[in-house]
Amino acid sequence: MTADPSQESLPVPASAASKVEFISLTHLNPSTELNPIPSRGIDLPFFRRYVRSLEDGGFDMTLLPYGSNTADSFVMASAVGQLSDTIKPIVALRPNTVFPTVAAQQLATLDQLTEGRALVHLISGGNDAEQARQGDYLTKEQRYTRTDEFVDILRDSWTKTEPFSHSGTHYKFDNFGPGFAPYGAQVPISIGGQSDAAFEIGGRKADIFSFWGEPLADIKSQIERVHRIAAESGRTDRPRIWVTFRPIIDRTDDLAWAKAHDYVDRIEANFSKNPVYKTIAGNTPQNVGSQRALDFANRKDIYDRALWTRTAAAVNGAGASTALVGSAETVAAAILDYIDLGADLVSIRGYDTLNDAIDYGRYVVPLVRQELAHREATGKRGTLQADHLGAFATAGQA
Repeated sequence: MTADPSQESLPVPASAASKVEFISLTHLNPSTELNPIPSRGIDLPFFRRYVRSLEDGGFDMTLLPYGSNTADSFVMASAVGQLSDTIKPIVALRPNTVFPTVAAQQLATLDQLTEGRALVHLISGGNDAEQARQGDYLTKEQRYTRTDEFVDILRDSWTKTEPFSHSGTHYKFDNFGPGFAPYGAQVPISIGGQSDAAFEIGGRKADIFSFWGEPLADIKSQIERVHRIAAESGRTDRPRIWVTFRPIIDRTDDLAWAKAHDYVDRIEANFSKNPVYKTIAGNTPQNVGSQRALDFANRKDIYDRALWTRTAAAVNGAGASTALVGSAETVAAAILDYIDLGADLVSIRGYDTLNDAIDYGRYVVPLVRQELAHREATGKRGTLQADHLGAFATAGQA
């Protein structure tokens, strides 16, 4: 495809992030949505290889997810910290599962062990049934007020130099501390969600605000909302913006789309057989993020350069499930579209988990970093976005 010469020398948008870090999600065994393998355990050789592939591929961070039936995220984050010298482990944590002073201690310990690499992603909880599996019966609104209180206690535990007491809506204790200190000043705190409460807490208090992949216009308005809340709260900084995609890549756009349609057929078939997923199929999800994902999917399949929503529809909006489809060049260009809106943390995790992580590190991450280096050196965009239009080419949006 021939580049549009008018695009080649465009200045870098004022909103664009200049430095970007790449995130993966660490898988514990070879089971995937394409090829489910019944297992509740950790395949240690696979896990080691996965972490090392992230390091070799130039990833910066990896998320250790949390669920009522998953491995413990703190223990797995500790393992990542010892298997890699560079990867920053992100602990997914639900406030209902651990008292905040204990969580502060655990996170500070992880930060010390990894010499400042620890992060935490707080999950307030978007599904009543999943929360109840571990004894949490608060309403959604109450869960968010608990998260708000949890954040304050975490930070006080890391920074106060004298014992302190707390008496709040959800937590009470006397004369705690001073707590165990992190390696750095604090451990960065991420918050995600699409509810009003999530935006309010995240805008006021989070170091990072997390989004699932949505169309560019919608992400733009959501980023602006987070920034506006931050400013109105008196903050002089802004939360970093984290966006998550499930790229499907191949040598050409056409081959990638053929792979994508094969993938979604397999995902739908496996989803329909899974007894856990059968209970949610056809039901309206409780969390706003999943509702939005399904709404986008119901409107159309393809948005912008490469965003594909059929993967989200296939799993009834469960989890981060929107794809970017195309050649490595087209997907890298699509990622840059989001970087241009201010995203500086980009999570890319695949459906063929280990092989995709290796391919992203070989073919996608270097292209994005090359473009960012060009921008830093010249103050101008390179030609990648103009050369690889993806769906823009057929939609007349180029």
